[in-house]
Amino acid sequence: MYMLNIFLGMVGAPQVIIIAIAILLLFGGKKIPELMKGIGQGMKEFKKATKDLEKKQEKISE
Repeated sequence: MYMLNIFLGMVGAPQVIIIAIAILLLFGGKKIPELMKGIGQGMKEFKKATKDLEKKQEKISE
């Protein structure tokens, strides 16, 4: 039951630390900045796409 609570949103500081250590072990210290850069670029493209869709919807509704 406790593991179910962790996956359903009850994540605290100890769980975050464990996840960070697992990521560090899996990817290594040199790959993490590249990984974060890729995630940031992906988020930027996603936001741009959503703004473009909103503009298109506004033009259609006019």
